[in-house]
Amino acid sequence: MTGKICFLIGNLNLSGGTERVTTLVANALVAQGEQVCILNLSQGNQPFFALDARVENQALYPHAVSMKRHLLPTIFKIRRFVKQNKIQHLVVVDSISCIFTVPALFGLNVQHICWEHFNFEVDLGVRLRRVGRVWAARYADAVVTLTEHDRQLWQQGIAHIRAQMWAIANPSPFKVAEQLPSQAVKTVLAVGRLRPEKGFDLLLQAWQQVVQQFPDWTLRIVGSGEQEQALKQQAAQLKLEQQVEWIAATSEIAAQYAQASIYCLSSRFEGFGMVLLEALSFGLPIVSFDCPIGPREILKDSANPLIEAENVTALAAALEQMMALTAEQYQQLTLKNQQLVQNYAISKIVQQWQQLFAQA
Repeated sequence: MTGKICFLIGNLNLSGGTERVTTLVANALVAQGEQVCILNLSQGNQPFFALDARVENQALYPHAVSMKRHLLPTIFKIRRFVKQNKIQHLVVVDSISCIFTVPALFGLNVQHICWEHFNFEVDLGVRLRRVGRVWAARYADAVVTLTEHDRQLWQQGIAHIRAQMWAIANPSPFKVAEQLPSQAVKTVLAVGRLRPEKGFDLLLQAWQQVVQQFPDWTLRIVGSGEQEQALKQQAAQLKLEQQVEWIAATSEIAAQYAQASIYCLSSRFEGFGMVLLEALSFGLPIVSFDCPIGPREILKDSANPLIEAENVTALAAALEQMMALTAEQYQQLTLKNQQLVQNYAISKIVQQWQQLFAQA
């Protein structure tokens, strides 16, 4: 048994990969008999993903938090929460929140872990994310990155690192599916927030080329976000209304994987690429851009094609190649993908987290 573990996250009500993985790891730890709580910076009272009832779930604010207006009150609130709840391990989900936790934990005997979900080369234009990373590297006890590649980028990019640097991959959220996928469904699946970094605009350009060779196939995009109208307009301009299906973000995503033939990741960049693990769990053959960071590490030693990032023509060609596989080639690839994903079983990932907690 580890001491009480707390995950500090922005808002568990959101539907992103960060929220999904935090929920997964918290649920798995509490199932192992650990004491676990989640502290949301704001809201979090209606978690998008199913949270084990044994995981305590609380929030600092009922509204969004401003780094400027709420900086000092948030620091004091976190410190008070940690002391009152006798937290022994604080896992800060996203390095930018180390702006709060480094001063909040000063002088306390608490293991301070920064869990980074972005890749090191991306800050989304938020300068404080860079500051948060430096503070985490110098003042936290440990920094957890999602890939070995990203761990090395931290070590190369920040001087005077005091924290232990760990690479712990995200776990697959699904058990390996018993039913293998089928080419007969003739559907390419893509899942993610409808935001520029996910590259759905590039995927639509590639799909315009693909449907000329495979007009009876459908592209299904599952997600919600700020680019929804722009992407639907782009699909209309490319005359793809009949070949593209749009489905809003859903927590029942397993059904979408089970009804697809191929998975495509068209991101400009990733922090890891959880959707790849999800697709592998269902045995789906994958076509992915070799974007930073995640796809290369996840798909190494596999026959799933990695395409030069943002190369639309190459993406279209790889999708066509996958669609043209023989039944035997397709089945071999699906079986190998299900073997590959077992490296990311939740039991293996939670074991690594428990090893880290034991360092305290």
